[in-house]
Amino acid sequence: MDASTAARFNLEKRRVDDENACMSDRLVPSRGTCSSTGHLKLERDENWAPRNEYHEVLSKNVLGQESLDNMKVLSYKHKPIRQEAAQNQFKVLFSNSRDSATKPRPAANRVVPQSPMKVLDAPGIVDDFYSHPVDWSSTNIIAVALSEMVFLFDAQSGQTEKLLSLPSGNVTTLRWTAEGAHLSVGTSSGEVQIWDASAQRQLRNLRGHGGRIGALAWHQHVLSSGSADAEIHQHDVRVREHLIGRRAGVHADFVCGLDYNTDGMLASGGNDNSVCIWENPMSSSPLHTLTEHSAAVKALKWCPWQRHVLATGGGTADRQVCLWNASSGRLLMSADAESQVTGIVWGMQEKELLTAHGYSRNQLSLWKYPSLCKAADLEGHTGRLLCLAQSPDGSLVCSSSADETLRFWQVFSPAAANAKHGSNRTAPKSILKTIR
Repeated sequence: MDASTAARFNLEKRRVDDENACMSDRLVPSRGTCSSTGHLKLERDENWAPRNEYHEVLSKNVLGQESLDNMKVLSYKHKPIRQEAAQNQFKVLFSNSRDSATKPRPAANRVVPQSPMKVLDAPGIVDDFYSHPVDWSSTNIIAVALSEMVFLFDAQSGQTEKLLSLPSGNVTTLRWTAEGAHLSVGTSSGEVQIWDASAQRQLRNLRGHGGRIGALAWHQHVLSSGSADAEIHQHDVRVREHLIGRRAGVHADFVCGLDYNTDGMLASGGNDNSVCIWENPMSSSPLHTLTEHSAAVKALKWCPWQRHVLATGGGTADRQVCLWNASSGRLLMSADAESQVTGIVWGMQEKELLTAHGYSRNQLSLWKYPSLCKAADLEGHTGRLLCLAQSPDGSLVCSSSADETLRFWQVFSPAAANAKHGSNRTAPKSILKTIR
């Protein structure tokens, strides 16, 4: 081989090597490495999980055992070790010995009922993770959405009456005002209706969303609505031109959770796996955006005795219950719930929180605050729990499920007679007399 031929061969070899070399400073993972389960999770649909024992066996046989695990779509093979608080070398050590500190404490005399005190049939309730089909008013009236109809159940007398029936579509979300006289109704067509419950007549029809309504929340005369169009609208129900605020571009997907605290701070959860904290109803940008969850965040609730503490729960790919300091945006505590989280309520007296869950156990879980140590599991439902509603005194919790039943659980002690339930009980009772 002469010198010119060798030089040409080396040049061609170097060109081939250059073509195969990675010149980028970023490595983008290929979706081709995702399993079939990973592709399902990329669709961000919380309703795809197996719905019965047959579907569960079929899922195992077709997708493998990983379909039922808490599998991430993309994850590192070598994950960093999370340092426990007890291993923190900067933590102040007190004089108590480690042995005495680890001794189990005596169990408190806390009796948690393992069966519901009442079960009601709810035929036609829609099995949809993103829906809020039940809400309990401060006047002890429970509103229940059954497909296109809404019924009112008087928890004291046991009487039931039909409030409305939509000509088309389904009712997706219900939310009472603070004084319990008016009910806001979200629909699959994107409309928000306001009804006078006692007079059984519609007062307003609020339009503006481009998708189904996923969540509603009241703060005095302002009604906030979240939708599948990824927007949050603020409605002043006292004026003709009701739309006073439109929050677009913050959430990237379905807004499926909304809740106000007593100061008017709004928490919004979305199918984009994020939670946004808004300082007040008129804020143009969020105070904090919380991205700890890795699935849709529908379940969120403010703590009634610490107004800046927020509890959130994630969907199937996340299954975490988290406590946040909303003022600083700091994660206070988290726990693995082992299943999809669909609802959260707080106890008034016991300093506890109760969570509702979907596939695969369909249970309610009771957690201690602030440690998030599980105190008990309440089982009985045979389908996914959809949401939770709490009685005015905080003692009873109503769970709605895809098994078409409502179950009432005596979980907490009743609050004091002068205590107000919910985040907006300080609103004046006459605030909505000017609804137009």
